[in-house]
Amino acid sequence: MLNSRVQESVKSKGALFEISGKPSFGLALPQSMQHVLAMLVGNITPPILVAQLLGLPESDKILLMQAAMVIGGITTLIQLFPIFGFGMGLPNVMGVAFAYMPILTAIGVSYGIRAIFGAQLVAAFASIFLGMLMGKIRKFFPPIVSGTVVLSIGLSLYSTAVNYMAGGNAAMKDFGAPKYWLITLVVLGVTLACSFFGKGYVKVSGMLIGIGVGYIIALIMGNMINFDTVKSASWISLPRLFKWGLEFHPSAIISMILMYIVQAVQTIGDVSSTAIGAFNREATDKEIGGAIKGQGICGMLGACIGGLPTDPYSQNVGLIVTTKVVAKRVFLIVGLIMLAAGLCPKFGALMTTIPYPVLGGATVTVFAAITMSGIQLISEQPLNYRNKMIVGISLALGVGISTVTASLQFFPVDVQNIIGKSPIVLSFLVAFLLNIIVPEDNTVEE
Repeated sequence: MLNSRVQESVKSKGALFEISGKPSFGLALPQSMQHVLAMLVGNITPPILVAQLLGLPESDKILLMQAAMVIGGITTLIQLFPIFGFGMGLPNVMGVAFAYMPILTAIGVSYGIRAIFGAQLVAAFASIFLGMLMGKIRKFFPPIVSGTVVLSIGLSLYSTAVNYMAGGNAAMKDFGAPKYWLITLVVLGVTLACSFFGKGYVKVSGMLIGIGVGYIIALIMGNMINFDTVKSASWISLPRLFKWGLEFHPSAIISMILMYIVQAVQTIGDVSSTAIGAFNREATDKEIGGAIKGQGICGMLGACIGGLPTDPYSQNVGLIVTTKVVAKRVFLIVGLIMLAAGLCPKFGALMTTIPYPVLGGATVTVFAAITMSGIQLISEQPLNYRNKMIVGISLALGVGISTVTASLQFFPVDVQNIIGKSPIVLSFLVAFLLNIIVPEDNTVEE
């Protein structure tokens, strides 16, 4: 009797490491929670930032966070269990992508939130065709191009992080006050300490622990957290279709389509990392194309319910590669937990009470990681003169023009909105074209 129980326990544990394995709920749940904790802050922060930047009311902020959890859960499940070729069939955790923030901000400030969802609907539809063609066009996005774009994304997000560290736009009178910097530096210190010195749950939950510590300090300080919206929020509510409506502006749509192309390059990297790290093989074109098509169909759905664009979370890819836990049952639980959280407005209302200096201290680590991921991608190819110039010129034009927006004042408004509001689009276009035009050179750096 005892031997059979031992054998059953060993068999269940072994099932964690098989994609079709069926580990017991008791074994699967802790692994699932580990992934939920790793992605939670990253998923709720972009809608908070967008709502704050656009001056939306608290009720809208809650709805955007609800939609982020719902669309993250749906996308995770579709990627896990493909439908008609939409989805990759590999374990991963999907959530709202920080990488879209500069484009979302540019569109939102210029045209409003309706234009964000209108552009997302069209661009997400276009990305489905991108997924269908991935096997043929994959060669046009080598690491030198994708790395340059990811690096420009990271650089463009730092101003947002510093703004939040200093109190955010809500701190009208005391922006940059020492109390804000005290909180944000404590959060940053705790987050880094957990990541560098922690183990297990502590290591993967560094951001969450840092936010918890900062939240407690903010409570002790007083006058920084208001629970009125939490008290008034209902327990259960379904997402609202077309709550903000849709608007279609050509420049916004073009910018979003280019961003979906950029993010497809990032998705290739995440799916490839999962396949290599967890299954010791290369990802197939079918899996990569399915992942991009899955993101596309869920992006269209997200535009209808208020869910911002999603992508695979690199921190969760890292967890998969580290633990080798790939059982679909584990990630099914992750998706269901995300859906449940998204249907509970009180959860969203509680998340809106997080002070901006707390978010700033935690998210700066994400932005730094994005930047370094770009550098890591670039270094996969030899840093000879050709490649250094492609990266340097792309960043110089992208970052430079977006910083000095008046340099395009005599150009049509649509041109200004496409390449002048964010460095990402122009950096991508320049890197993409130079990589095609300039003869290939794989010699090592002299």
